[in-house]
Amino acid sequence: MKLTDILLAVVIMLTWGMGVVVAKAGMAHFPPILLMALRFALAAACLVWFFRPPWGSLRGIFWAAFVGVTLQSSLTFAGLQGIDASTLALLLNLEAPFGVLIAWLWLRDRINLRQFLGIVLGFIGTVIIVGEPRLSGSLTHVLLVIGGALTFSLGQVMVKRLGSADGNKSKPIGGFVVLTWLAVMATPQLFIASILFESAQIKTMLTASAAQWSAVLYLGMVMTALGYALWYRLLGIYPVSSMMPFLLLVPVSTVAGGILFLHERLTANMLIGGLITIAGVVIINLRSRSPAPLPSPPPPPAKK
Repeated sequence: MKLTDILLAVVIMLTWGMGVVVAKAGMAHFPPILLMALRFALAAACLVWFFRPPWGSLRGIFWAAFVGVTLQSSLTFAGLQGIDASTLALLLNLEAPFGVLIAWLWLRDRINLRQFLGIVLGFIGTVIIVGEPRLSGSLTHVLLVIGGALTFSLGQVMVKRLGSADGNKSKPIGGFVVLTWLAVMATPQLFIASILFESAQIKTMLTASAAQWSAVLYLGMVMTALGYALWYRLLGIYPVSSMMPFLLLVPVSTVAGGILFLHERLTANMLIGGLITIAGVVIINLRSRSPAPLPSPPPPPAKK
């Protein structure tokens, strides 16, 4: 990867990590699905004027939005209601093992022994985190977050397979185009989900303070419109397996933000489980160095 793209990926991960902290604070007033609906509505309203729809890919974008945005956001942030931001961030490390498994099942990518070991470590670390005593009454929220990690990884593979507008597979859709139309498709889906599972949406919006609306602005403009558009641009250039390791920076940023701004406590179970999970993700993404292949021998002369 280019150095500029590596630095860009790091900034995106830090933005996402702090977004979890902001969302946790915002959910003191907004219910989670409504907060996500407002987030993506804001992003769509800002971007839709500048990017034409990729007509040939709208059906794929609809389903990628349903899985990778609507389901993922609803599950993840509904789970965040009952656990700390730090715990959520550590559980979301499962995105990398899930991503490898989905690529194996769907894209027929091969899994070697090293990757299998990393996947096992990832799940062992998650079991240790879930065994944290203070989570004993929050297992439903933990399972929601794990479901969010699974749908996120599935959504990334769906986005990767979108191809380009009008069916031209030689040129991928740009990141801002993907983000714009994912947000456009996901916004009504999320509002419908909020109506089905939440209440008092209008009253909640009318009584929100300026500080509470600032959380929506950060989530919609910084974390989503900017962060995801740049992420999808990088995802269109580099393989999924090359991009997933950067997700390791999200829990680091979130845990630091949770401790500094939300006064959360990092316990021994969470620390040990988180480190084991991160070690598993690192192992999954290590690239073995193999010697350069020997040049092929020249073909035999043609028989006359």
